Amino acid sequence: MNDDKYRFGAGIMLLNQAGHAWAGRRLDNRAEAWQMPQGGVDPGEDSWQGALRELEEETGIVPDLVERVGGSPRLDLRYELPDDLRGKLWGGRWIGQRQHWYLLRFHGSDSDVNIETEHPEFSHWQWTDPLRLPELIVPFKRDMYRSILDGFADWLGPR
Repeated sequence: MNDDKYRFGAGIMLLNQAGHAWAGRRLDNRAEAWQMPQGGVDPGEDSWQGALRELEEETGIVPDLVERVGGSPRLDLRYELPDDLRGKLWGGRWIGQRQHWYLLRFHGSDSDVNIETEHPEFSHWQWTDPLRLPELIVPFKRDMYRSILDGFADWLGPR
């Protein structure tokens, strides 16, 4: 695949002490679309730095409150935008994203989460069973979310 057609990004599956994953409801989608923190990696960043920055920008959670548990063994996780969104997002430069994903444990409390950030992306947030994530995300990202679950299966327990 031609990686130049995919925006490089990073994502985080953030687990609380009960083993539930953080998900936020997107502001820019009329459907009830929930997702984990994710976004583009800036020039000069590696995917880990970008993941931590995105986590803080989207959730208000500072890096001191998380512990890195693992990274997805597959580095080619990607999704493609549906035809009706191509050309509308990212100035039409990319057809989707290829992402590195990280599994983190949250050591803070719910009061440490603040989605009312400088550039809010979410209207609500929740802790959910990780296995529910593919049904909560927009359809064009479902296969990628299933791959994320597969990649983190050793840490998530029996499915």
